[in-house]
Amino acid sequence: MHAHSDKPAYTQALANGLGRHIDLFKGQHVLVSGASSGIGLAIAQSFAGLGAHVVGTGTSQAKLKAVANDVRNKDIRFEAVDVRDRKAIDRFVTALPSLDILVNAAGIARPMAEFEEATYLDVIDINLNSAMRLTMAAKEHLIKSRGNVINTASMLSYLADPTVPAYGASKAGIVGLTRALAHAFGKDGVRVNAIAPGYHKTAMTEGLWSDPVKAKKIADRSALKRWGTTDDLVGAALFLASPAAAFITATTLVVDGGYVVGGFE
Repeated sequence: MHAHSDKPAYTQALANGLGRHIDLFKGQHVLVSGASSGIGLAIAQSFAGLGAHVVGTGTSQAKLKAVANDVRNKDIRFEAVDVRDRKAIDRFVTALPSLDILVNAAGIARPMAEFEEATYLDVIDINLNSAMRLTMAAKEHLIKSRGNVINTASMLSYLADPTVPAYGASKAGIVGLTRALAHAFGKDGVRVNAIAPGYHKTAMTEGLWSDPVKAKKIADRSALKRWGTTDDLVGAALFLASPAAAFITATTLVVDGGYVVGGFE
């Protein structure tokens, strides 16, 4: 953050570069799930900073209250919605006046605990099934606006981590779901894409980036020799939602600094 601005760092930099195009998404309505922290919050802030009307959802009342009281989020409306509850999602999305962009960013990981069936199913439900629920609930809005969907995959859509079987399965599933929905809705002018983050400094990955040895090992495998930040992710989402990506659909854009294809010493 720059001291002179309450905009997210990436949005401020983009504003400086775009000048008169700072209102790139002016008048558009954006819904971001998982917006109470991390990647979802950063994406919500960036769309709001470029003129969109943004609604962000989460399940933790404490987190939602905290982010709603943050001056950086003054242009975002936060609502509590359980993405596992189909009826609640249908009621919420149907009540929206319109929708141009849906960002499915809700996600959790429960290392080792995912080998327990109840936890495994819960992670799949939040990470994968919620994207389907929200997209289907938003379908009519998106057809009317000829809008687009951005799902959140992961580098674990392509790599294996033996501690998070449900997370890995859900993120591989997001890639397949993105392709299928893109072809299902393409005839109606609705685009569906995904971003696949690598190692970015968020609360979910703090156990790794706060350990100097583990953090360096991960940074060294990437082509850019560093960890990503949430600011590194928002540009991909903004691009995919913009007119610049008008002929891009069924695509998962990897944003990992070259980590997935790295590994050689």
